Amino acid sequence: MAVLAYNLGKREINQHFSIKNAKLLSVAAVVLLTVFHTASRHYGGSDTCDWLLSSGRFLGDNVWQPYGCMLHKYKSTEAKFCLREKRIAFVGDSRIRQLFYSFIKMINPEVKEVGNKHENIPFVDGDSTVDFLWYAEVNNSLKEQLMLWTEGSASIPHVVIIGAATWSIKLHNGKSEALFQYKANLTAISDTLEKLAEDSEVYWVLQDPVYEDVLSDSRKMITNEQINLYNEAVVGTLNTSKKKVKFLEASRQAALETISQSVDGLHLPESTRDVGAMVLMNSMCNKILKPIDGSCCQSAPPLSILQKIAVGLFLLSIIIFLILGFSRHRKSRPVPDVESGEDKKLPVVVGQLNSKGPLLAIGKMSLIMLYFYLCDRADIFMKEQKFYTHSTFFIPLIYIFVLGIFYSENSKETKLLNREQTDEWKGWMQLVILIYHFSGASTFIPVYMHVRVLVAAYLFQTGYGHFSFFWLKGDFGLYRVCQVLFRLNFLVVVLCLVMDRPYQFYYFVPLVTFWFAVIYATMALWPQILQKQANGSAFWNLALLLKLLGLLLFICFFAYSQELFEAVFSLWPVSKLFELQGSIHEWWFRWKLDRFAVINGMLFAFIYLLLQKCQLLSEGKGEPLFSNKISNCLLFVSVVSFMTYSIWASGCKNKSECNEMHPYISVVQILAFILIRNIPGYARSLYSSFFAWFGKISLELFICQYHIWLAADTKGILVLIPGNPTLNIIISTFIFVCIAHEISQITNDLAQVAIPKESGPLLKRLLGAGFFLGLVLILSRNE
Repeated sequence: MAVLAYNLGKREINQHFSIKNAKLLSVAAVVLLTVFHTASRHYGGSDTCDWLLSSGRFLGDNVWQPYGCMLHKYKSTEAKFCLREKRIAFVGDSRIRQLFYSFIKMINPEVKEVGNKHENIPFVDGDSTVDFLWYAEVNNSLKEQLMLWTEGSASIPHVVIIGAATWSIKLHNGKSEALFQYKANLTAISDTLEKLAEDSEVYWVLQDPVYEDVLSDSRKMITNEQINLYNEAVVGTLNTSKKKVKFLEASRQAALETISQSVDGLHLPESTRDVGAMVLMNSMCNKILKPIDGSCCQSAPPLSILQKIAVGLFLLSIIIFLILGFSRHRKSRPVPDVESGEDKKLPVVVGQLNSKGPLLAIGKMSLIMLYFYLCDRADIFMKEQKFYTHSTFFIPLIYIFVLGIFYSENSKETKLLNREQTDEWKGWMQLVILIYHFSGASTFIPVYMHVRVLVAAYLFQTGYGHFSFFWLKGDFGLYRVCQVLFRLNFLVVVLCLVMDRPYQFYYFVPLVTFWFAVIYATMALWPQILQKQANGSAFWNLALLLKLLGLLLFICFFAYSQELFEAVFSLWPVSKLFELQGSIHEWWFRWKLDRFAVINGMLFAFIYLLLQKCQLLSEGKGEPLFSNKISNCLLFVSVVSFMTYSIWASGCKNKSECNEMHPYISVVQILAFILIRNIPGYARSLYSSFFAWFGKISLELFICQYHIWLAADTKGILVLIPGNPTLNIIISTFIFVCIAHEISQITNDLAQVAIPKESGPLLKRLLGAGFFLGLVLILSRNE
């Protein structure tokens, strides 16, 4: 009965939910959300600086999340660069002095909080000057100081941070007359502050709450009720129509959650006052330094020359697409997994791609790219920073694996690493990597090291798949090569143009493209050794092993000769493909980290195919891969090896040291997983259709996440549904997966046109593509 209910449940779900309906829903969601966010920005205010200063929430562990934008964590070098040749004045009481110290510690972390408490405190670092001026009350003395600046009697600061109230409450014992006098004094200095704000940035710090339970007897009159009245007086007096004076309220909101940690009930704990200082630094410096993970106070970047060209081409495509309309004569086709080296014949479909097909595909791609741009380059959708907790990583992980088990099916094949199994493998690995990126789990080293194995496993599959194809079929033709390169690179090349990012930014695609070229060269260069040639010949099998040994020596030579590696990949135009921010360090790091994964996959494929040819494997349904004794022994060794690696990875304390070991030992866990998954016959006979579905679009999922699921080039999270993180994850994930699937179909459709089987047309297309890419490289070089 349980099995029957299980199968009926799956059938019911599949009957009412199809990818076509899902895509229609995602289109409707995108349109509605775009209209909603555009209207809210237009009518409700779109200034992310206001969001930064006014509201936010604690994510945990003293991490502050402003409403709708990302807070960059400034380092000392960045702060010094931003504040060079600037004068900043903190004006107020002991709470402002706290804020002053938190601020200057970002410039120089070695600063100590010393000196007389009720006096001015100067701070100079190079050509930057930050002063604290003691004015505990809003009175005539404060007004005189402000007038010295506005009348030119004293050098005017570039930034003024000001605030005071608690001394007025304390000295006058919380009487209402003191509040009236406070309002009058604020009114007296309001015009001066407005005039000062014409030439300087002026921030008024609203009063933080107090923790009344631990206040000393001399401060008992400073209640939160009094604090609120004084804050209302400030906002009511200084919030004029000009709105030149900015209110810093974020630190007050942070203090509402942490003031109970205050030692004396009045002064904030250090972590909370650091929030105010970091908010101020972001407000001052984001528009100057433009950090990618500091979206607050930043406007959309101007379009580059290449982006303008791309916009023109895509607008033309969209117009043609809207004129022609959707084609109703073509069914969706599965995408051949050419990057893994496996071929799959396309089924016969009703109504082959007509003449409108390519134009319609390009039109749809243009609309999708418009959504990409709106998500991660325009000021329409919100962004938030990542924050890792164990629950944000492991709870979704458990959930997707439960789903994967729910959608288990009988496999059509029972061979080791059959197509359904490799799709499943890629699918669950990709989902784990997506959760890893979304949750910011790279900060947790054990998770980081396990995900590094998953990336190595992808490259292992690349070596395994392409070696198997060339070894068995011997097809080294140009058509095959172009198929693979187009499938791997089409989306990335388009994104490089639309999102104004270098090719190396999407690091995984350059990596698999490079290794495909290496595998092709290894197998295609003389002497070409194929399985049919090596059958029964130890000489040719040995010759192939020597070729693999030569590849290993080539890898080691480059790995231990960084100067040569950099010299080779720094040459133009190769450097344009592998440089990131003018350096190939990222390419060197990525290449070196998994340098043995591909050759491990090639060697494994060779051994497996040799054993298979010699009929030393039992791959029938339900049969163990080897004899019972050998299978049990290998399973035991595999489980122990798998667990040993996990224990070692969980004990890692330093990323750089563990990364040094990773290339040599990651293959242990990969091989252990393959054996555990394939030795038992019942395990080979089952696969998860849920994971396999995602595995077929794993490349698109990996690339698309950069801009329409994550944000700020993966540094943050895209916010489509403000104020509801759970619903936002559900909606944004749904749209993201639908788009990735549609792009895979578009890529497949365009590949049929862009990569013809006939040599003549194919060469013409290659010349055209070469001219286009050359033009792009030249234009990018001149920018």
